[in-house]
Amino acid sequence: MFDKILIANRGEIACRVIKTARKMGIKTVAVYSDADKNALHVEMADEAVNIGAAPASESYLVIDKIMDAIKQTGAQAVHPGYGFLSENKLFAQALEKAGIAFIGPNPHAIEAMGDKITSKKLAAEAGVSTVPGYMGLIADADDAVKISNEIGYPVMIKASAGGGGKGMRVAWNDAEAREGFALSKSEAANSFGDDRIFIEKFVTQPRHIEIQVLGDGHGNCIYLNERECSIQRRNQKVIEEAPSPFLDEKTRKAMGDQSVALAKAVDYNSAGTVEFIVDGDRNFYFLEMNTRLQVEHPVTELITGVDLVEQMIRSAAGEKLTLKQSDIGINGWAIESRLYAEDPYRNFLPSIGRLTRYRPPAEIQTDSAIVRNDTGVFEGGEISMFYDPMIAKLCTWAPTRADAIDEMRTALDSFELEGIGHNLPFLSAVMDHERFVSGNITTAFIEEEYPDGFAGVTLPDVSLRKVAASAAAMHRVAEIRRARVSGRLGNHERKVGRDWVVTLQDTQFAVTIDADRDGSTVVFDDGETVRVKSDWKPGTKLATFLLNDEPFVMKVSKVPGAIRMRVRGADLVVNVRLPRHAELAELMPEIIVPDTSNMLLCPMPGLIVSMDVAVGDVVEDGQALCTVEAMKMENVLRSEKRATITKIAAQTGDSLAVDDVIMEFE
Repeated sequence: MFDKILIANRGEIACRVIKTARKMGIKTVAVYSDADKNALHVEMADEAVNIGAAPASESYLVIDKIMDAIKQTGAQAVHPGYGFLSENKLFAQALEKAGIAFIGPNPHAIEAMGDKITSKKLAAEAGVSTVPGYMGLIADADDAVKISNEIGYPVMIKASAGGGGKGMRVAWNDAEAREGFALSKSEAANSFGDDRIFIEKFVTQPRHIEIQVLGDGHGNCIYLNERECSIQRRNQKVIEEAPSPFLDEKTRKAMGDQSVALAKAVDYNSAGTVEFIVDGDRNFYFLEMNTRLQVEHPVTELITGVDLVEQMIRSAAGEKLTLKQSDIGINGWAIESRLYAEDPYRNFLPSIGRLTRYRPPAEIQTDSAIVRNDTGVFEGGEISMFYDPMIAKLCTWAPTRADAIDEMRTALDSFELEGIGHNLPFLSAVMDHERFVSGNITTAFIEEEYPDGFAGVTLPDVSLRKVAASAAAMHRVAEIRRARVSGRLGNHERKVGRDWVVTLQDTQFAVTIDADRDGSTVVFDDGETVRVKSDWKPGTKLATFLLNDEPFVMKVSKVPGAIRMRVRGADLVVNVRLPRHAELAELMPEIIVPDTSNMLLCPMPGLIVSMDVAVGDVVEDGQALCTVEAMKMENVLRSEKRATITKIAAQTGDSLAVDDVIMEFE
């Protein structure tokens, strides 16, 4: 076994590998760019080596710099994580030549299966059902349009060396095929250093289900069941679970057997994933194979009890796989929510900045529940514009799917994160969505259920009453504290009242509250009674309650004249007033928001990579105005109506903040 390994990656996956290596008694080496000098993975590792400037193309993607770090530290093996060099055969070959073990598959498998064009050809030859498409090289945009027409719209335009949703576009007509080809090619070149593109039929209403495989260097290979990855946005997975709520045992076995056969065809010797599109009749089609550890691997670990990183290390060390297919079962249910630095209220555009507060829920492991949080950040750390926007992977496990969802709801409500835009509210909304709860999901779930983007959650009456009862009890505690501080409690100068009006989400509840040593009883004007118990104190930002003996968690903070309460994806401003004050509040005028409809504002922190219009141009609805690059993704900003450009306030190469003015119209 190795004494020391180097992790050629960053963030949460580097931290994840370090944890297993530490458990195995193996020392670790971290590599880091200038932007990551204070990163968590650097702190966790036994040694750390700087490998260059912040852009990945000058640090994490430079093979020579990784090789130099290996020589400096005497590492005997390298774990590549995912992304960066994890599926780069040249890197694996360089390690092999230097006598350094690659904690991943052999270079031949990487070349054969990591390349999506080659892997589809091999899959077809092996008898695996594949999606119709064109696997040859595509010369230019005209060729892409011609091929798309031959396949038949809609089509998926994909980077051959792609992954993580980058370099992928769906085209429904010639114009979209032409534009999608150019954008995918550009993104592929920037993210992977390989601009080859292929096109395949886009299967509508599909599920994305993948099979985890595990092999060694001795011809042994097994599958560790499946993961459902259908909750996606822009081809990027958001929520995954294992097992799938859709598969039956027969389909699971068929998919697993085909995956193993495909892996054996290239002598696969590590952890890998075979991805499929599955239609409503459980027909499945090979999509691609990822010759690396997947982001969503924790849910497989939670239902099987297998540490995939440990198995990868043992395989790279030449050990035989001790697990047999008959050893792999399904124990309970696991769900993973990917926490991203992105603003769901701005169409999920990237967000950067400092984490002024980062308090994940406590990790637990009992016979009835597990909460696990894989992360690479810390409070006070900074989310950079140079890398992937994922902050953490929050995972829950329970004996049943319903229980795992309940655990995730509570964990999300307990996750404190401030300083940047993030998708916690959206993740909470999905956990309560009827379609997700029923398991009736496809890769079009987000597009269908949130066609106009995410605008927050409107809580039902039953949840509003829980919030109102909690707010009333909290307000009473705060009022008592203020009275005590003033020295007027207990005499006739100040008395905390019983009757209050709680206003939230355009709804008012008149309540009466009576307190005792064990809690408060809140009575609504229609007679409903809620018993509230909590040890919350003013200033505490996470409030945990028992409402009629059922747990309820909210994030709370003060705003001028009110309380901000966040729960189950809703962000509420809650007012608790005396009845007379509530009457007067209804007479107050509303604040008028400034009109910015004649401006194009930058929706995310990013770099202007192209400006497609000039002052005086008349633009049409849907016309491209400029392209902003953020976190390795190019975003085309388009006109929402016919207008004339009167002013351009930014130019190509400018770095902009959120809401910076790019141009004005009339």
